[in-house]
Order: sequence, then C-alpha cells, then structure tokens
Amino acid sequence: MDLDVVNMFVIAGGTLAIPILAFVASFLLWPSALIRIYYWYWRRTLGMQVRYVHHEDYQFCYSFRGRPGHKPSILMLHGFSAHKDMWLSVVKFLPKNLHLVCVDMPGHEGTTRSSLDDLSIDGQVKRVHQFVECLKLNKKPFHLIGTSMGGHVAGVYAAYYPSDVGSLCLVCPAGLQYSTDNQFVQRLKELQDSAAIQKIPLIPSTPEEMSEMLQLCSYVRFKVPQQILQGLVDVRIPHNSFYRKLFLEIVSEKSRYSLHQNMDKIKVPTQIIWGKQDQVLDVSGADILAKSIANCQVELLENCGHSVVMERPRKTAKLIVDFLASVHNTDNNKKLN
Repeated sequence: MDLDVVNMFVIAGGTLAIPILAFVASFLLWPSALIRIYYWYWRRTLGMQVRYVHHEDYQFCYSFRGRPGHKPSILMLHGFSAHKDMWLSVVKFLPKNLHLVCVDMPGHEGTTRSSLDDLSIDGQVKRVHQFVECLKLNKKPFHLIGTSMGGHVAGVYAAYYPSDVGSLCLVCPAGLQYSTDNQFVQRLKELQDSAAIQKIPLIPSTPEEMSEMLQLCSYVRFKVPQQILQGLVDVRIPHNSFYRKLFLEIVSEKSRYSLHQNMDKIKVPTQIIWGKQDQVLDVSGADILAKSIANCQVELLENCGHSVVMERPRKTAKLIVDFLASVHNTDNNKKLN
C-alpha cells in the first residue's frame, strides 16, 4: 500500500479517535453531562425552544413549539422531581401544527426555587396560573395535560380556573383518596411513622436506589447501564433536599386529596389515561374520576406502569390527538347548531 495512503488512514483514524474518546470519557466520567446533552439534542431535533418569562421576581422556564392558532394551545405539566423535557418522548409524535408549551414546575429545573414558595398543590396551581397569565395562554381556552403530581395540579387548576381550560387530560394523576392503600402508599406511611425521611423511594441517592425507582415506576423493565444510573443520580442529588420538602408538602393533609376534593368542580371534557400496572397510583383512580366528572373518557393501557409518558409515548400522543379532535369537532358542531 502506498505510504501516503497509509498516512491518510493514520491521520483519519487519529481524527476520529478524538471525538470517540471524548464520548467514552463523558460516558464513563461525566454521565450527567451526557444526559444534559441528550435532552438538548432532542429539544433541538424536535424544534422545542427554551424561553424564560417573569412574574414580578419569579422566573418560569419553559419550552415551546409552534404558535397559537385556531386549535387550542396545549400546556403540559410534568410530575414530581421531573422537568419539562420529560414530555419530549410524547412531543415526538404530536403534529407540528399544534402550539405546545412545557413548563418547569415550581422549584424544578429552570423555574425559581425559593424557600418562601408555597409548594402545596394550591400554591403550585397559583404559580401555574401566573405563568399562564404571563404568556397570555388563556386568551382563549387551552388544553391542559398533567401527569402524576402534574396531573394533580392540572385537575385542581381546571376546577379553580374553569374559563382558562377548554379540555383536560389527566395521566395517572395523584390527589385521589382510595378505599384501600396499595403497597407503595403503605410503605410511605410506614416511613412517615418512623420518620425515615431519607428513604423515600421516589428520591434515590444511589444507582441502586435509582434502579429500584425505575422498576417501581415502569412496567417495562429497562436495562439501564450503571454509568447512566450514576448520571441520573448525580443530576438529582443536589436537589434531593428540595424534593423531600416538596414531597412532604404534597402528601400533607392540606394537599394530599386536593384533586379528590375538587374533582366534582371539573366541568370541561376530560380524558383520563392510566397504566393498568401502575404500582405508584392505583389504576382504580380512573374509575373514581369517571364517576365524578360528567364528560369523562377513560383510556387504560395494558402492560404499562406509572411512567405512561415514557413507556407508551406514541400511544399517549395518539390518544391526546384523537381526544382533541373529538372535542374540537363537538365544539364546531355546537357552533353550527
């Protein structure tokens, strides 16, 4: 082989080796940085732009795609200890002509975290309303989606601000009172009684605890590499004291059953999506809501746990789009009549 050709391959190999080694080093040494890059990449790929808006001295961070049009805007509220990017897996399958807004909930990611903030469900509802007012999302009724804690907030929001919300989607929402507790809730009550605040299953501080939390929240058993588990923990550990404070607030007597206490005030068309194998919040909650909300459609997903958005993103997106279409068509027919 010609020496010049050999030299070309050596140079090319060396050039390629640099980014490959950088990637491997990032994966092994800085997995948390890799996770942030991953979210940045998917936001960019899906056309989601990050913006900030302020209500007095309080900052909200959100991502969005599209502009308000004749179809309702969609506001998406994430769950406990998550962030706006958890919706990206669903956004991937939503039409690009929809106006989507995903906001970081109070104290999460880029939204202000203050020791003076009211983290109760009522307090979070008020903050979300401030965000809505800042963006003028309520110039006409919008579609509100929330999952888990975000579903709890979304349901109460729809009860408190009925003129803002045109339709509602609750994905395995918290905030309901069951006749019997599942194993997860029983375990939480035991931890509260023993004052073992450091052992809340939804607040992992080691890769092993992170793996256990993923198994608790998902029916699908993901095989997550140790480095990624470590990266997920590294990202969360600086925030764990806040998560504990928030968790104790939302399970307090003031907040625990806020959705249950207000569900009969929800008058807008409502969609309930729940994984049948949810180990965190029992699927029987869907029936509780359906009996109290007049215009309610229930969708139960087989082989799906609590992390509906992560486990069944394509199906979730389709259900949302179909529901919106049916509500929109009904509204149009009413106008014609």
